Amino acid sequence: MLSGMSKDLLFDGDVAIAGGGLAGLTLGLALHRAGVSVCVVDALPLDSRTAPAFDGRASALAYTSWRMLKSVGAAAHMGEHVQPIEDILVVDGRPYDGLKPGGPGREQLHFDRREISPDDDGEALGYMAENRWTRIALAKAAEEAGLPVFAPERVDRMEEDRPGRASLHLESGKRIEARLIVACDGKFSRLREQAGIRTWGREYAQKGLVLTVAHEKSHEGVAYEFFMPSGPFAILPLPGNRSSLVWTERSAAADALKAMDEDGFQEALEARFGDFLGAVRPDSPKWTYPLGLKAAETFIAPRLALVGDAARAIHPIAGQGFNLGVRDAAVLAETIVEAKRAGLDPGSMAQLQPYERWRKTDSAALGIGTDFFNTLFSNDHASIRLARGLGLGIVDKIPAARRFFMRTAGGETGDLPALLRGESLSL
Repeated sequence: MLSGMSKDLLFDGDVAIAGGGLAGLTLGLALHRAGVSVCVVDALPLDSRTAPAFDGRASALAYTSWRMLKSVGAAAHMGEHVQPIEDILVVDGRPYDGLKPGGPGREQLHFDRREISPDDDGEALGYMAENRWTRIALAKAAEEAGLPVFAPERVDRMEEDRPGRASLHLESGKRIEARLIVACDGKFSRLREQAGIRTWGREYAQKGLVLTVAHEKSHEGVAYEFFMPSGPFAILPLPGNRSSLVWTERSAAADALKAMDEDGFQEALEARFGDFLGAVRPDSPKWTYPLGLKAAETFIAPRLALVGDAARAIHPIAGQGFNLGVRDAAVLAETIVEAKRAGLDPGSMAQLQPYERWRKTDSAALGIGTDFFNTLFSNDHASIRLARGLGLGIVDKIPAARRFFMRTAGGETGDLPALLRGESLSL
């Protein structure tokens, strides 16, 4: 940062990140710890994002994402708020009594982390954490590292004021200058729209009803995904005898469930959840989120890179939303550091193109894949139901196929950037 800055200039450095959510803070920490001059600006104070009422969602962190959170110093603050996922059970239909991996009943697909990490202390398939605890951990890591965070400050517009530089003009009248601006401002990104980057996708006429439940029996670290005609019903293990529910319904039905009184919702919950984990009850407020697929046609523009939901937002059917943002952050951080090491301009289009090539293939594959599976499973056609049940059973009987899907979900495919291998970056 320059010592002789004008009064309205908050920061002048290499990178400015617009958006202090999960992806933005992860990227900011990665760059700051690598020695890159970077700041984060957000419309909300960080402590408002950590309040229990802000966001009811929890995220399944792929094991490669967990490696990166370790590398940037956030995982050390999550401790008891993280639940390892030991098994994943995929079932075509609703929960039923006696449900367990390898148990009797319908065709099911069972992923066991011991197939790819046989040691007792090895990596889990993933790690469940409520988003607010991840935000708290990232905020603590940012404070410890001295990462400059300007909040609350709302971005008004981005401009290229002079060659090789761009400015973020804030609604307060202040400015932030950098060689590269990173848009981490969500699926309705203002910076993406101002840059004229078009998006493609569709709405699903579905909403995800999200809440935390407490149950009588231990989940034993098993994550469940039940494919119902209205959409997926996921039971995701949290610390203690608690789980996060992502209950997908048609939009009107989801709104009706959210509006139900306590007794009515309890009855609906028991009917859908079943009793394989014993008695169950809500342990949080309820939230609903509209679901759809939205992807940017390009992830870069002059002096601008898109990261996280600003680049694409997908169906939560595979639990990959935040993980895609983490992978964006890992790749972009490595791209920027390599450019700086070589004495090149990290915000030039020539240096940003490797980031786009690296990330668009993964994004397109997951976006199209989740769209396909949501369409395939969100119906009750008898012949389709028979075919997908057979498909689950066939994959379940092929160890190589199971390992492939586990490694893909864990983010361990293709050329991994250093941070996803658990390594650090430095200039």
